[in-house]
Amino acid sequence: MINFRRSTAVLLGLLATTALAGPAQADEEPTPEPPRVELVLDVSGSMRAADIDGRTRIAVAQQAFNEVVDALPEETQLGIRVLGATYRGKDKKVGCQDTQQIVPVGPVDRTAAKAAVATLRPTGFTPVGLALRSAAQDLGTGATTRRIVLITDGEDTCAPPDPCEVARELAAQGTSLVVDTLGLAPDEKVRRQLLCIASATGGTYTAAQSAEELTDRIKQLVERAGDTHTRAPTVVAGTNACDSAPLLAPGVYADREAFSEHRYYRVPVRPGQELRASVSMALDRAVNRDYGVLLRATAADGRELVRGADAGSGRTDVLSAGLRWSATADDEDAAETEESAAPVVEPTTVCLVVSNSFAPRPGTAATPGMPVELTIDVVAAAPAPDGPDLGRGWVLLALLTVAGLITGLLAGLLTRWWVATWREN
Repeated sequence: MINFRRSTAVLLGLLATTALAGPAQADEEPTPEPPRVELVLDVSGSMRAADIDGRTRIAVAQQAFNEVVDALPEETQLGIRVLGATYRGKDKKVGCQDTQQIVPVGPVDRTAAKAAVATLRPTGFTPVGLALRSAAQDLGTGATTRRIVLITDGEDTCAPPDPCEVARELAAQGTSLVVDTLGLAPDEKVRRQLLCIASATGGTYTAAQSAEELTDRIKQLVERAGDTHTRAPTVVAGTNACDSAPLLAPGVYADREAFSEHRYYRVPVRPGQELRASVSMALDRAVNRDYGVLLRATAADGRELVRGADAGSGRTDVLSAGLRWSATADDEDAAETEESAAPVVEPTTVCLVVSNSFAPRPGTAATPGMPVELTIDVVAAAPAPDGPDLGRGWVLLALLTVAGLITGLLAGLLTRWWVATWREN
């Protein structure tokens, strides 16, 4: 009987502990997602060319892949997709569907991955656009940024879909996908296409002209995925008026803006706080010259508070502007009228207006809009240091007169002493 009671007590204790532990575990932050990268390799017929250090392009790419797989960080999930690798015929309709994922995205079996890459032989067409769309599906969606690294020696031979349009389409979906491109052939058309793909998604373009350059660059991009896969910007839609604009808290936001458009957002700022905001707009397509980006902060009634100054981003394909505004920066008259009033705790609604003066070149697609990234922070305002008060009006004039007389007297005495000393010598 005693044993039964003890067993019952133990069981009830365990159930109580489980019940108490359950909510605590539910409140814990979710485990961060691992970096997810997919390498997309062109295995079309042109990869047979032997013009990189006396070796074929495919042989150099295979060596680079092997070294990348060996050096892969343990936490990174890697996938490999190929294009133009299996169809040997001349039917373009069939060949332009030739793309396969040979290593699924996930923890990598290094031996299996290197074996899959070693069997590749240059064969068919170059469906870059289709391969990019498929790679995006391989990586899936989530709260963090995914990366595609495209390695090719030629432009797409299967459009449509056009790879630049596919890149813009993927960026417009808000899937937090970045495409970095590597070109293996010194061809201007290939360079322009790969640069267009990278720019549309915030990625980079690199021309690799040796085995070492290719290997080093792929390693850098895979490692960068581990450094930059943090939570992606929140997708938000600005409006064409302040009163209907979305209310934003501090954070990073992504949007799209049409050519020559004004887009509004609202931010609450309390007295004693300072609003800091910046905007970056990517040049993801061909535009006319004489363009710019402007960021303004306005009051709810449309009165301009401050406009942002241009801020160089270090990249020629991105324009940026930033501003700072404090709720204590109102004019002195307004401050004096409120001295005797009770402290105001309600936040001031500041409207952020993002404007651009872009104009598309003939034949350039106007949709979707240009990619915009808006960063917002609200911090405690730093009061400006007080300067020395020399007075105003007659008081200031008297001080200046006295200072002038003293200066003249000292200068005269020093000159007289110098002349007397010079004559004696």
